[in-house]
Amino acid sequence: LPRPRHPTGDRLKLKMAKNSLFAILLRSPWWVSLAVAAVLGEKLGRHVQLAGDVVGTDALARAEGLTDGDVLLLENIRFDPRETSKNEAEREALARALVELTGSDGAFLSDGFGVVHRKQASVYDVAKLLPHYAGDLVGAEVDVLSRLTDDPVRPYAVVLGGSKVSDKLGVIEALAPKVDTLVIGGGMAFTFLAAQGVPVGDSLLQEDQIAVCKDLLERFADVIRLPVDIVVADKFAADAESKTVAADAIPDGWMGLDIGPESVKRFAAVLSGAKTIFWNGPSGVFEFEKFSAGTKGVAEVIAG
Repeated sequence: LPRPRHPTGDRLKLKMAKNSLFAILLRSPWWVSLAVAAVLGEKLGRHVQLAGDVVGTDALARAEGLTDGDVLLLENIRFDPRETSKNEAEREALARALVELTGSDGAFLSDGFGVVHRKQASVYDVAKLLPHYAGDLVGAEVDVLSRLTDDPVRPYAVVLGGSKVSDKLGVIEALAPKVDTLVIGGGMAFTFLAAQGVPVGDSLLQEDQIAVCKDLLERFADVIRLPVDIVVADKFAADAESKTVAADAIPDGWMGLDIGPESVKRFAAVLSGAKTIFWNGPSGVFEFEKFSAGTKGVAEVIAG
């Protein structure tokens, strides 16, 4: 963890909000936040204050008492429902409360690359209200992505996973014309399968994206690779009953939670010869051991 610095190089009072980058804290008790503050303090080499709320009286009092070089960590931003609200006025109200904590000379430094695309109060709305900058991690990620889109070493393969097609449409549109192979797994694969007319049972499905996926399959049929078998479950749970079926034979009432072993083999065949691989998103619900084999298998192939 690099020691935070103001983009101008000046010393500053630093206030950090735990946003969705710390998703593990979503429903965590208060003592987990204390542990995070302790570790952050150790990494920064200085004491880190922890506010007992997000933008309440404790956060405001601590913010007003900060001096140069002090660090204040706010309580988990997800504890405030306005953070992820679809109502812009609610998100803006939270953003303005966060901005109030920074004082008249505040700035917003975004270094959570995994969340910069999200329209949330502490990510999107705050940036509209303060001078905003990209941190070292975001800069490094953008540099890598620029090289992947401008002049990659070929053969060039992209592996996409995760739950929603809508989250990856921009990536697909930008990279599909430039890659030699585009492997699609995870929950988003079921919308592509549905676009082929394949029944997907109770699997995650974005019906409003089926037409988009059908268009992508038609335009990039020569590079897109979909799973050929699926590990399905009778419920979304770690202890669910499971079985492996062909990708076009998902039973009614069952949901796909991982790619199957044959899919891993086929993906391995196309990935093993790649000189450049861009991987974004898991191939299944890897948090459940029973449905982690697909993601682990893809990871092992990429690792070589």
